[in-house]
Formats: sequence, structure tokens, C-alpha cells
Amino acid sequence: MNYLLVELISWLIFFFGVGAPLYLIFAAIGIRGFKEITSYEPYNTLLYRINPLVKIALSVTVMIVAAITIWWIGALLTVAILASYFSLRNGGRKVFIGTLFVIATVAGTAWGYAPLVTSSILNIAFPGYHPYVIWTWPSYFSVMGYQPQLTLQALEYGLQISFRTSSIMMSALLLVMTNTPSQILRTLHKASIPDSIIFSLMVGMKSIPMVFTYLDESIKIQMMRGLGSRHSKYLRPVYMLIGGINAIVPTIIHLLRGAKDTAISADTRGFRATKKRSYVEDVPFTRTDFYAVGVIVSLLVIAGICILLGFGRTIPYVT
Repeated sequence: MNYLLVELISWLIFFFGVGAPLYLIFAAIGIRGFKEITSYEPYNTLLYRINPLVKIALSVTVMIVAAITIWWIGALLTVAILASYFSLRNGGRKVFIGTLFVIATVAGTAWGYAPLVTSSILNIAFPGYHPYVIWTWPSYFSVMGYQPQLTLQALEYGLQISFRTSSIMMSALLLVMTNTPSQILRTLHKASIPDSIIFSLMVGMKSIPMVFTYLDESIKIQMMRGLGSRHSKYLRPVYMLIGGINAIVPTIIHLLRGAKDTAISADTRGFRATKKRSYVEDVPFTRTDFYAVGVIVSLLVIAGICILLGFGRTIPYVT
């Protein structure tokens, strides 16, 4: 009887760890929410006036600082960047969606690492490591790469890794939500980035909101046709996941059709017809950008001070 109870609890823990982030993504955030935080909406606040090149530099700086300093600095950066979402169009809504996205990211990343991290890694990450065992997995869980025991230190390790990635994603979303693809294209071109790389990035930026739009439309059509209508409303996220899987093929078809329109648009505008480009609207470097550069330099200085004080990276990364 105890063996069956261990088996049942083990699988409940497994599905909760996997299902909780998915529930937040599909039920709380939804396709519409992802579209809102990956699309540009015109507005006129400080963040919209900063040069895109400065925002790219800020994202790179956040990545560097989060990678070389202790984990709670990455957590503070995540909170600070998330708070800046209040200045965006529909800021309260974007902060709400961003918060849910951070929670889903942190939970998913932490659980993705915690059961898999080995004792040798934990010995490096936590000097004087004495495992505090939370749960012992059935032996066949090793097929999935799980370690025999789940420890409190392994969960802490997963959380530390997750806070290093969440700040990077939030800063990248900030760039996408406050600049049009054409503004970023002009900025990268003036920075002498190869046109082939720029064009790939721009197509990606344009395609991400379209993916969410097509997925949302396809899932709604399936729901209108009765998908999950005969079951409890608590199973709605499960059927949304099923609908999302069913929507993959229609979404790919729509994107392939849109690729032809993108090629025609690029040819019509004379993309790469000449070595130099002309611009109808210039993106100037203003006083606000100098202030933003000051913030970037300050972050690097603070990171250096933290390392000197012993708050450098204290955990090893594993792949």
C-alpha cells in the first residue's frame, strides 16, 4: 500500500510541476495575453522615446549583469523592469500579464532543473552541502534523467537559475513592445549589422504576433465547434492545450502564405537594392538616450562592486 501511495504522489508532483506553468500560460495569460506583450502599440512615454540601439544595449547589459552576479540581483532586475511596464500603453494590464509570465517562467525553469541536477553540481553550488531530502522518486524515474532524490538545495538551485533568465526575457519584451520593427531595422542598419541578419530578426518580430493571432483564431473556432463543451470548465486549460496542438498545422499554413506577401513587400520597397538606405523618419540620439546610457554604465559599475564584495556568480551552470 505504501508503494502505491509513493507512486501516486510521485506522479502528482511530476504533473503539478509540469502542469502549473502550462496552466498559467494557457488559462491565466492566454494567447491574447502573449500577443499583447509581444506587439508594439503606439504611445508617448519615456521608454518609447529611447533609441532602440540603447534598449538593445540595455538588454545585453542586463544579460551580462544577471550572468556574473548573485541570483538575487537578477531577481531585483526582473522586478525593476516589470515595474517599468506601468509606463507602457495599458500598463496595468501589461504588468499583470508580465507578472504571470515571470511566475510561469520561474516555476517552469526551476522545475526543469531541480529534479535533474546532480549531487556533484550541488556540492559546487553549496559549499558544505548536506542534502535535505524532500522526496524520493521511484527508480524508473531515472529514465527521464531524474536524480534518485529531490532535495531542498536542488529546488533552490533551480530558482537561482530561473531568476537569471527572467530578467533577460523581460528586458527583451520591453524592446519589442516599445519599438516598431522598422525602427529597429533602421537602428541595426546604422550599426553596420549585415542586412541578412537584420531581415531575419525583423521577420521574426513580425511573425511572433501573427503566430499568436492565428493560434487564437484557430482555438476559438475549435471551441465554437464544441471542443470541450461537454466537460467541466475546470478542464478548459486542458482542451485549450489540445486546441493549441491542433492549431499548429493551420498556423504554419497561414505563416507560409504570409511569407509570400513578405517577399513581395521587401521587393517592392527595394530591400538591398543599394548598399546605402534612405530613411523617411530618422531615429535621433537625444538627451533621454544619454540618461539611459548612464543607467547602463551604472548597472555595470554596480555589478563590478558586487563582485568585489563577494556577490559574484556563486552557482555553476549546467546544460
